[in-house]
Amino acid sequence: MEKTDPKKQEKNDILWRVYLVYLFTVVFALLILGRVIHLQFIDGDRWREKARNETLRYINIDAVRGDILADDGRLLATSVPVYEIRIDLSRKVVSDEVLFAGIDSLALRLSRLFRDKSQSEYKRMILKARSEQDQFFLLRRNVNYHQLVELKTFPVLRLGRYRGGLRVIERSRRETPFKTLASRTIGYEREGVYVGLEGAYREFLEGTQGQRLMQRISGGWMPINDEDEIQPVNGKDVITTININIQDVAENALQKQLQRYNATHGTVVVMEVATGKVKAISNLTRNGAGNYEEVFNYAIGESAEPGSTFKLASLIALLEDGIVKPDEFVQTGNGRTLFADRLMRDAKDGGFGTITFSEVFALSSNVGFSTLVNKAYSRNPSRFISHLENLMIDKPLGIEIKGEGIPKVPRPGEAGWSGVTLPWLSIGYGVSLTPLQMLSLYNAIANDGKYMKPMFVEEVRQTGKLVKRFEPQVVKRAICSKPTLEKVKAMLELVVESGTASGINTQVYRIAGKTGTAQYTSSSGGYKSSERMIYRASFAGYFPADNPIYSMIVVIHDPKGWVYSGSQVAAPVFREIADKIYATQINVNENYLHGATMTMLPDVVAGSVDDLRRIYSIFNCRFRLAEKGAQWATARVSGQDTVQATSREFIHNLVPNVVGMGLSDALFLLENAGLRVRISGRGAVRSQSIRPGTRTVPGSEIVIQLS
Repeated sequence: MEKTDPKKQEKNDILWRVYLVYLFTVVFALLILGRVIHLQFIDGDRWREKARNETLRYINIDAVRGDILADDGRLLATSVPVYEIRIDLSRKVVSDEVLFAGIDSLALRLSRLFRDKSQSEYKRMILKARSEQDQFFLLRRNVNYHQLVELKTFPVLRLGRYRGGLRVIERSRRETPFKTLASRTIGYEREGVYVGLEGAYREFLEGTQGQRLMQRISGGWMPINDEDEIQPVNGKDVITTININIQDVAENALQKQLQRYNATHGTVVVMEVATGKVKAISNLTRNGAGNYEEVFNYAIGESAEPGSTFKLASLIALLEDGIVKPDEFVQTGNGRTLFADRLMRDAKDGGFGTITFSEVFALSSNVGFSTLVNKAYSRNPSRFISHLENLMIDKPLGIEIKGEGIPKVPRPGEAGWSGVTLPWLSIGYGVSLTPLQMLSLYNAIANDGKYMKPMFVEEVRQTGKLVKRFEPQVVKRAICSKPTLEKVKAMLELVVESGTASGINTQVYRIAGKTGTAQYTSSSGGYKSSERMIYRASFAGYFPADNPIYSMIVVIHDPKGWVYSGSQVAAPVFREIADKIYATQINVNENYLHGATMTMLPDVVAGSVDDLRRIYSIFNCRFRLAEKGAQWATARVSGQDTVQATSREFIHNLVPNVVGMGLSDALFLLENAGLRVRISGRGAVRSQSIRPGTRTVPGSEIVIQLS
């Protein structure tokens, strides 16, 4: 038998091992090659897209939100630009020579501008970012325009983006120049939720977002270039029906009364009778500190039992069906009567006895109304409910602002209907309405029976051009017959002349309306004889009664103390607001302007000659100005119907004297002089921070205090 050579055997073993390793190497290489080919040609597009998404992305650029304006064009809400300041501190942009030559001065000026950190803190922050080669170092957020202008003059940053590394990202912040005025109705955005007009007209206000290409760097995302890939389209402006002057008067009168009676909350709405335009709406709530602020829109969102203001609906039903006439006598007895097991009372101890139906309404007799309604409709209560439906009481107004309270009207056959439902319903219990829904009914009476949908917005504009106009909407052309309407108007006037609201009667103009005092308990929300009573005082009406221009409702919830009725708490607010509107609104006070001579004409410290001529001409005054071609003048009264004007000159390069001027004239002069104007207050100019006659320094800030 042949022996195997050990050396040869060993050699073969080594060769097999080499071949095996070689084979594995080849197979492994082929697998790698196959994977590379698969990644490159099959999955390549997917991985390349993923890489791009991780290093590049488009971000949305918000459009500038449109303004919300009052009926005269004054701003109620606007977007103010604010800026985020970042610096590219990489050496390829900012050289060592530039940075270290200016860093001390830069840190000092940043500290003086923002007053939040010391010079050394700013210097340390910048040097740390430099050591990390931060290409997108955040210097400061929420920088305003004037700060930005100053910032661009600082060492290093004044060299711009490519040598100083300055990067400015513009954003916007929503501001309300008149602060709390109608703030809940104007609305706001919180965490993506829009309320008020901001939400109702969001589609117009928002505009269209743009897009910008961003690249990931250490510490965040940085724009690849300053040019937006897709430019945003700014939002449109919304012109509301709100009148700033009426709104201011309404809010001040309401707040004063709420404070006087330490009430929980209150609301006032003023509406233009013919159109349904809401000219003022104020909703104030007492906070923990005892101050009043707008946190909820009670006028629109709070549905509650209205009390005696609801008697207007019962009045119309009784007159329409011919149940009783205004001069017909009604027995109210001693002011107490039973319905099933529940006692109905009048506010007056001992009752009113036998009085006419007009007096039942004017004196707000609960017994009189409930007795008449129960007698007329107890066998067929659906007949009474159909009258309420005809008056639109069971339907929401359908306004654009979200959150409208749903009206509640009980119906026969429903759970809870009993022998006491109808009599208590007749005086405003068991039914729920919002103040705006209640006002709409009174407005319809003032508008000769025509029921208008309340409107808050007149127009939508973009860069001054009309985009859309909203016309007044007639919901129902007649809520009752003409004979009934005339009787109702007369009875509403009687309430103020000799009834529960006689305390607000005035000889200057006539008011029509109705008081209301509803009772609640905190536990049930309805009336109970036990527990502490919570009262809801209200007054709804319109003026001037013989030619109605405005309707109004005032509601004050939970006034403290012994005074709580609508006649004592709510009606005086109505009168105060109505007085001021009547005295200041020319379209309301037209008869006075044209039919009487003004005993004292106003002097004007300084104003545009053209404006002065136009204003004094309204009062049929002779306007005398000796100097021809004068642009500005001082006007002094020299007689009952004569105004003597003296030209007033303003010297170029000198700060003008604007004390006594209106805001628009003052702004025109100061801004033309190159000054940046900061305003405080409202009214005419009371003082200015830079002395008149001082040489102007373009770009300087001047503060004007208004009266």
